[in-house]
Amino acid sequence: MTFKKASLFILVQLLINCCFSQEILKSTVLPVAHESEVPPLKMLEDDALNALLFKELTKKPHWKSMIASNHMSVGIIDLNDINNIKYAGINDNFMMYSASLPKIAILLAAMDALEKGELKETPEVINDMRLMISKSNNQASTRMIDRLGYLKIETVLRSKQYEFYDESTGGGLWVGKRYAAGGKRHPEPMKGLSHAATTMQVCSFYYQLVMGNLVSPERSKQMLDIMKDPALHHKFVNTLEKIAPRAKLYRKSGSWKNFHSDSILVWGPQRRYVAVALIDDIYGEQIIRDLIKPIEKVMKASRVM
Repeated sequence: MTFKKASLFILVQLLINCCFSQEILKSTVLPVAHESEVPPLKMLEDDALNALLFKELTKKPHWKSMIASNHMSVGIIDLNDINNIKYAGINDNFMMYSASLPKIAILLAAMDALEKGELKETPEVINDMRLMISKSNNQASTRMIDRLGYLKIETVLRSKQYEFYDESTGGGLWVGKRYAAGGKRHPEPMKGLSHAATTMQVCSFYYQLVMGNLVSPERSKQMLDIMKDPALHHKFVNTLEKIAPRAKLYRKSGSWKNFHSDSILVWGPQRRYVAVALIDDIYGEQIIRDLIKPIEKVMKASRVM
């Protein structure tokens, strides 16, 4: 090979490597860059992953009983291959009281309002959004609800763009009460719940967030920054900080009496997924901690099928 041909060959290889590296970078940076339309999460439901999830979670008699009685709802999204996203859920359209988890709906409505100029982006508003998500601060959450109003939050959740609340699919995300003792309630119409969620719609929220589809890629990035590095270290986070210390965690949880909920986006070198759980059980906090390992086991098994 002549010197000129060798130089040309090296140049071509460098260009190929550069393009390959850029594609890898696109798939590792959040939100994920994409050019095509993002399909609804329900279209990504994987029968094999569903079967594996059900089989694994029903191995424990107590979990099996909770699933049968609609006291346990779980949803997962395998994001290991961004070009082959897989979704699975158990009781995922069964709406439950979710305490503070639906504060992600307040965050979305606030970002929508900021984008449309309906809410001013002041340091106080930004700080309240961070306190509301990271520390689940009820006072900050109530201030955000008062700034937005229930109608604004409901309008965003019901919009055709998201459909995070839809009676035809079991309801979904809802915020209908201030996180304070006083104030008028605006309960969701199906069950009369003040703060509600289904694992399907919470998973859809995280999926759209990963793809940069919540309001805009820039606002999605802002939301991810707010949800990153949670200040509360229980439930999913407690387990993940032990088994995946290098992973970035984006999270919102909630608890009230027997109702325990958690939702998390795990983005690390060895694991990329979303997990959501709604539990109605006195031991719900521990159950959610214990869910991570079987969930990871299920996703790993599905990749070799």
